[in-house]
Amino acid sequence: MSPLPDRTDARPANPVLPGFHPDPSVCRVGEDYYLACSSFEYFPGIPLFHSRDLVHWTQIGNVLDRPGQLPLATAASSGGIYAPTLRHHGGRFWLMVTNCSKDGGNLIVTATDPAGPWSDPIRAPDVPGIDPDLAWEEDGTCWCTVAGGWQVRIDPATGKTYGDPHRVWAGGPGAKAPEAPHLYRIGAYWYLLIAEGGTERGHGVSIARGTSPTGPFEPCPDNPVLTHRGTDRPVQNTGHADLVQGPDGSWWMVLLGVRPGGGTPGWHVLGRETFLTPVTWVDGWPVVGEVDLELPEVPWPLRPGPVEALRDDFDDAALRPGWISVRERSDAHCSTEERPGWLTLRVRGTSLDAPDVMFTGRRQQHAAFRARALMDPGQGRGGLGVRLDEQHHYAIEASAEEIRVVARIGSLRTVVATRPAPRGPVTLTVSAVDPPLPHGPCTGPDVLSLGVEEADGTVTELAVLDGRHLSTEVAGGFTGRVIGMYAADGTVHFDWFDYEPLDD
Repeated sequence: MSPLPDRTDARPANPVLPGFHPDPSVCRVGEDYYLACSSFEYFPGIPLFHSRDLVHWTQIGNVLDRPGQLPLATAASSGGIYAPTLRHHGGRFWLMVTNCSKDGGNLIVTATDPAGPWSDPIRAPDVPGIDPDLAWEEDGTCWCTVAGGWQVRIDPATGKTYGDPHRVWAGGPGAKAPEAPHLYRIGAYWYLLIAEGGTERGHGVSIARGTSPTGPFEPCPDNPVLTHRGTDRPVQNTGHADLVQGPDGSWWMVLLGVRPGGGTPGWHVLGRETFLTPVTWVDGWPVVGEVDLELPEVPWPLRPGPVEALRDDFDDAALRPGWISVRERSDAHCSTEERPGWLTLRVRGTSLDAPDVMFTGRRQQHAAFRARALMDPGQGRGGLGVRLDEQHHYAIEASAEEIRVVARIGSLRTVVATRPAPRGPVTLTVSAVDPPLPHGPCTGPDVLSLGVEEADGTVTELAVLDGRHLSTEVAGGFTGRVIGMYAADGTVHFDWFDYEPLDD
């Protein structure tokens, strides 16, 4: 893989990881920070990021990047990999996560280098529930705490548990979905941080403390310590947090949030994103700062790292770590070596409706963007699509004879527009922009334009579609939009793909 250029935009902004990067878990090792996120039904799983300043993050790999680590064939959309916890202990990185599929369960993987390779999974069949956390006492005793406030002693090297799970603390009385637990020793106390209220508009963060990792725990009198429920703030659904110390010893929180757009009820299309906010301590309790679109000034020098180019010419033997596929991606169906300098996709499922479609894409990270791909359909058929799940996607699709726009919204699937195909390769385009004026209560978050770039560089627009139908508020689930290339018949080739933000 060729070297990546240095980042030139060092301006602090929230989210620090835009786009579909939910359930962040962070750990610090010396001057280095590492962060992992949920990946659900996508392969490879669990993107892993590195930073030196908590503000600028560079993806250095994926934790679950081998088929043997990540069985997802039976995972439903928004199933699969939920809520990792990333920790460093005893000179090794530990990650525990839930695979919510038939062949899954709770598992642990380890590495000495967070960029990989990571170990094959260690199964933990007697750990109940989801969202597992790992925390060690000074004598090496390790505790696993899961959603619902349940806890059990565990040997993370083997996955063996000791004794029966016991309930330690599950948030406020009657709180919805107490989940995302993280247990820390800070000063004289053990603190148990959780999310509650569900990952929708009622999401929040609460905390309790005790003198033992097993409790009893005293709830913070100001719980929830963070929530945006019932507000008009631009960042909503704030929750699922993790605590970390900055380079100067100050405390910070990473958390997920969304940026709804449009009218009522507000639609978010990028998925749940990773935000950063400062934390101060008053009387032994954390006080969480504002979560806004502008990051407060950090009290240490910014250290921007390398960043991938927004264009990929597919000249490397392996795909960059940001490319993800639906459930699996074998060399037999996806290759940059079969036709050097091109991405070759061979059909598996016959459309974006199919659970096994051969689709390779990147997360949408900007409210407004333009993506293009130069495709040679040969005798096959494929295209450029914007995917939320099997029942919610838009695509511009080409064969040797025809180019067409296909829209799938719930139970309805239709061909929106067609035109004859030119001879040879064709440049397919998709973009998202603000909806036209006037805006009203029913205005969606954006509109998506799908078209063809002609030989003179102009774009012929074939369809303009309402973006609300590719949103979580319409489709449900836990993911965000992914933009990419797919095969629907035979074998198709892509010479390049580029993605251009249009926000600024």
